[in-house]
Amino acid sequence: QVQPVESGGGLVQAGGSLRLSCAVSGRAFSTYAMGWFRQAPGKEREFVAALSWSGVKTYYTDSVKGRFTISRDIAKNTGYLQMNSLKPEDTAIYYCAAKRGTNGSGNFYYTGSSEYDYWGQGTQVTVSS
Repeated sequence: QVQPVESGGGLVQAGGSLRLSCAVSGRAFSTYAMGWFRQAPGKEREFVAALSWSGVKTYYTDSVKGRFTISRDIAKNTGYLQMNSLKPEDTAIYYCAAKRGTNGSGNFYYTGSSEYDYWGQGTQVTVSS
């Protein structure tokens, strides 16, 4: 069973940084595409960042480009979301998601929540002004 578990959330002032981690249990972590999503109070869950299972391709929503970086450490079975220059509008619960890769999809990334197979429980990020 693949189970992502997020950590690293917290309270930070505007302009600060946080690094979220996503530990993924199970084997073959290197063949899973990853994504980060977030949900602010009263809003729908939205896409933030994606990483192909090859580890080569990344994609970000416009509002975080240049500030957030998605990455992974295969040896640790862990994915990351480095968040810099945080803004109050980044306040949300952040979710990690994993999608089982298939032959030929190594460089695909996924932006739709319905495309992912496994989800974590989320970690709260609060950015104060």
